[in-house]
Amino acid sequence: MELYRGPLDVKEIFGRWLDEEAASNYGAYIPFVGTIRAEDDIEALSFDIYEPVLRAWFDAWQERAKERGAVVKMAHAIGDVPVHTSSYVSAVFSPKRRVALELIEEFVEDFKANAPIWKYDVKNGERIYAEDRSTPMDGSGLLA
Repeated sequence: MELYRGPLDVKEIFGRWLDEEAASNYGAYIPFVGTIRAEDDIEALSFDIYEPVLRAWFDAWQERAKERGAVVKMAHAIGDVPVHTSSYVSAVFSPKRRVALELIEEFVEDFKANAPIWKYDVKNGERIYAEDRSTPMDGSGLLA
């Protein structure tokens, strides 16, 4: 799991991941890129992350992937990410195509639903909490 300030350099991240897994003999590599869309007059999205909980969530996913002979990788932005740039990338490396296709779908959907990331719309330079696109956590003050 990798965290970066601001928008992600997708080409650098994917290129490095390919290099890291080049000798692994995986037959399938499926990437996913999340890009900030220009909608609702936003100029960017901004992200806060509770890293210890995200790390535990990601480590559990690494174990799930390992049980199926695969590897899951991901990177996410912290702070402001302008429209038309990337805030999230992930990938699955697997010996088998079907496993990679299934895991990337499950991983991205679970990330969207359960990762401890709070989102803000940025309009006119102001961060506006986007409750409908943030992850509620049991016991957290703001979202309790």
